[in-house]
Amino acid sequence: MNSHNTWKNSAIDPYVYQTLISIHGSSAVVQTTQGSVRGLLKTVMPDHIVVEVTGTPFFVRTDQIIWAFPDQR
Repeated sequence: MNSHNTWKNSAIDPYVYQTLISIHGSSAVVQTTQGSVRGLLKTVMPDHIVVEVTGTPFFVRTDQIIWAFPDQR
């Protein structure tokens, strides 16, 4: 099997997706399995989000998100 053509199968959690849509465009804190990211929630897609931190985009897979909330600072 060619490893370059292997795709990860993941289920989209509609509740996480809708929550992220509701805070799109806001400053947010996102806890992932690898740590947290705090910045502007620039993009929300069913499989990933983009959080901009001091001008640098961080691409986070939705299935790696543990929790997220608007940053009130």
